[in-house]
Amino acid sequence: MFVEFNELSDAARVWIYQANRSFTEEEIEQIKDKSKEFITQWTAHGANLKASYEIRYKRFIVIALDQEFNVPSGCSIDASVRFIQQLEKQYNVDLLDKMNVSYRQGDYIAYKPLSDFKKMAKQRAVSQNTIVFNNLVTNKEEYQNYWEVPARDSWHARFMN
Repeated sequence: MFVEFNELSDAARVWIYQANRSFTEEEIEQIKDKSKEFITQWTAHGANLKASYEIRYKRFIVIALDQEFNVPSGCSIDASVRFIQQLEKQYNVDLLDKMNVSYRQGDYIAYKPLSDFKKMAKQRAVSQNTIVFNNLVTNKEEYQNYWEVPARDSWHARFMN
């Protein structure tokens, strides 16, 4: 069951998928349609799941699920991963590689392999003040308050001197 993102409780579980490139406006419109269609049909053992999605900065797909309404099953979580894999194939984009880092460079969202980000930290090309995207947040409240933070406030801090 699709609901508007802002209608989900702060405790709603979130999954954040970052793309290795920006989506075009046309792709965003298609992904919005496909995401709404997927969520409308998304179930756990035949029971509707109350969920939504957002696309942020032309690069992040965020899926949110109200676990208080119905708890997702392993099969329903697998279905969401298959959906993301389909988007990867259709748009020739990487969404599931967690070993990459996205961060702000002014108004630009940069995307680097973790190994490159570590090197940049050593070279002080990024700092504890660099705004990073902490895709490990687990619920809507964390997503809204702790997703886009200075590196010192995220797991990225371990790479800073």
